[in-house]
Amino acid sequence: MLKSIEKGLFSKSFIIILLLAFFLRLYDVAKTPPSLNWDEVSLGYNAYSVLKTGKDEWGKVFPLIFQAYGDYKLPGYVYILTPFVSLFGLNEFSVRFPSVIAGTLTVLFTYLIVKELLKNNSSSKSTENISLLAAFLVAIEPWSLFLSRPAFEANLGLCFFVIALYLFLRSLSTLKCLPYSVLFFGLTVWSYNSYRIFTPIFMLLMFFIYRKDLKKVIKSKSFFVTSAILMAVLFLPMFLQLITGVGQQRYRKVEIIDAGAIGQIVNLRNKYNLNPLAERLLFNRPTYFLYNFSKNIISHFSYKYLFNEGGTNYQFSVPNFRLLYKVDLIFLIIGMFYLLKLKNRASVVLLLWLLVGAVPSALTHEAPHVLRSITMLPAFMIIIAVGVCSFCDWLLSKKLGIILKFFVFLYLLILMQSLLVYLKNYFVDYRINYSWSWQYGYKEVVKYTKVNYQKYDKIIITKKYGEPHEFVLFYTPWDPNKYQNDANLIRFKQSDWCWVDRFDKFYFVNDWDIPKEEWQPFVLESKQEEVDCQGVRCLLITSPGNVPKGWSKLDTINFLNGSEAFEIYDNS
Repeated sequence: MLKSIEKGLFSKSFIIILLLAFFLRLYDVAKTPPSLNWDEVSLGYNAYSVLKTGKDEWGKVFPLIFQAYGDYKLPGYVYILTPFVSLFGLNEFSVRFPSVIAGTLTVLFTYLIVKELLKNNSSSKSTENISLLAAFLVAIEPWSLFLSRPAFEANLGLCFFVIALYLFLRSLSTLKCLPYSVLFFGLTVWSYNSYRIFTPIFMLLMFFIYRKDLKKVIKSKSFFVTSAILMAVLFLPMFLQLITGVGQQRYRKVEIIDAGAIGQIVNLRNKYNLNPLAERLLFNRPTYFLYNFSKNIISHFSYKYLFNEGGTNYQFSVPNFRLLYKVDLIFLIIGMFYLLKLKNRASVVLLLWLLVGAVPSALTHEAPHVLRSITMLPAFMIIIAVGVCSFCDWLLSKKLGIILKFFVFLYLLILMQSLLVYLKNYFVDYRINYSWSWQYGYKEVVKYTKVNYQKYDKIIITKKYGEPHEFVLFYTPWDPNKYQNDANLIRFKQSDWCWVDRFDKFYFVNDWDIPKEEWQPFVLESKQEEVDCQGVRCLLITSPGNVPKGWSKLDTINFLNGSEAFEIYDNS
């Protein structure tokens, strides 16, 4: 009777956690973060283009990689997004809702992973407690909460990964789960680039750790053959992409050994003035890479990164705000020591999960990176939960029941207080003060141009804040077939990027190419055309004060903190 009551309470507790996770991710998701950024509108418009034409914005039929701005986005989020755009239209909600679902499913499968991973290593009640707490932490910690609201491909990849890991652990006792596990592992590498490094390494480690259990898979020909075929279909094209220029485009922009690194190696050789042989042995590409890679790995576990300042990119975390609540620091340490002491397969999996999860981010010069290291996220939460529950077990073993109850109450109270502080910061302060980092204002710009479209022969928009053409395509929304076949379309590749200078009557210009005199033409970056406004009506959307003499100011669009984002002029 007591066990059934406890099971019922745990079940209700988990439902509450799942509902809380969904609510925290869904609430005001169309307006917070304050606007869609250029990656989000690119994902959205390409999904819309596929839905309407079966092609991406570049006219490629159902591509396996989307050229977009020349950053070559993986197809996972775009194709997942397509039915949502069909259901809800092309808007902020439809673009972000898949991420909300993915974030909520990550909470669910974190719970299931812990139950499966620890089922033979602790009592059922202890396993349930750790599972519930790990799920709760994934639901409310800043790191996971922030990344599961905007349309981040990495968040979808994490969701696929935790599903894959759960199914793999299940397959050790239920063979039919293995092909499904391989399927979801495969989906990770088509969702986010970090998984193209992490997933193959992690799968090899899991196959080695559980090699004895997996021997029976080979004996079951149907499951083995199905899994092998799925692995070939999902992973071989990925490896083929990686050895081509297209598959390497994103990494080339962030790799450790870039032009700046070569300069640093040369400077080090000059600085120490050693003999030529010693210089080459000490200061070269391999040693530079290994030193910086090792330093980057360690940086992902620093107090400053996890519990104090967080990441440096304003679109991936709240600036100067921790990724994990400070109350969890001591329990992360306790959990680590507990797992090291256990030395069983569950502890090995969790610790390797953390270590390998840092690798993709550590391979770049921007480490530690909140988004690229997203795979580490559930492992941190699980280890913290292990630390908390092992501390509770210790109090219980010392017959300190009253202190245990007080500790649980105080810990949960501190967590909820920390959550409320974060939510206030995120939904109010961050939204207002950092709207500029989300390219706020483009929606208002497009709304203005739609209302006044017929009045003007040419509409000129500054490129200062990003890729304005994609915002025009998204918010109109522009017919993809019409765009792909537009005779006025001017786009070109330059400096490893794809630029759009014109389509229809819209012209997109750099801030420095806006003339000072009213008689001077606007110069397009491609140099294919000059925009002459003499004798025709032109609308100009520009950065504050950057306008030819004699033009009339019509309106101003502000960031949410009140500072000016755009000014709108015409030449009447």
